[in-house]
Amino acid sequence: MRAYHGERAPAYDRVYAYPERQDDLRWLEAAIPAALADRVVLEMAAGTGYWTQCISLRATSICATDTALEALRQVPARPLACPVETRVADAYGLNDVGGGFSGAFARLWFSHIPIARRADWFRALHACLAPGASVVIVDNSAAQCRRLPIARTDQAGNTYQLRETDAGKEYEVLKNFPVASELEAVVRQAARPGSSRFVELEHYWFFSYALGG
Repeated sequence: MRAYHGERAPAYDRVYAYPERQDDLRWLEAAIPAALADRVVLEMAAGTGYWTQCISLRATSICATDTALEALRQVPARPLACPVETRVADAYGLNDVGGGFSGAFARLWFSHIPIARRADWFRALHACLAPGASVVIVDNSAAQCRRLPIARTDQAGNTYQLRETDAGKEYEVLKNFPVASELEAVVRQAARPGSSRFVELEHYWFFSYALGG
């Protein structure tokens, strides 16, 4: 995954140019900053900062993290409306980014987590957050399979797609498509009761909740 995303960094933002996704993107561009307004935000899988700049319109500050330095180098060139720090970090090991964040955002990342590691990732994330933190997760709906069909499913239920880079190298990429009940179940013990919200658009889904405590 690191090799794939590192090689693909220059082309990250092409997915936001597809004409059929524009209505969904306008909805997300309003909903995501609203959910993270006035928050000190930890952003995972920030990529080139497409969503960082959007969140910055209403956030207090952002720590934008990714494993791909090639992508993060593009973040400072964005029109950022609040202080933004970039940091190379593994989303499974967030100890070095500090704690006490009042907001968290992950885009197009959750679908790449093996089903067996979802709870581990949420524990690592929640350890960085303050009680009452607002968490927002956005990812592709199964409509993505029209462009990139599922190539195989493993014994644990994880699904995979074949992706080709501009250089012509092919990668097998883990890409799961969870439903609302799966997301709600994995955060049930940590989320404030009644705070979760799932919205399924045509090409994306939006999931948010408030951390209890």
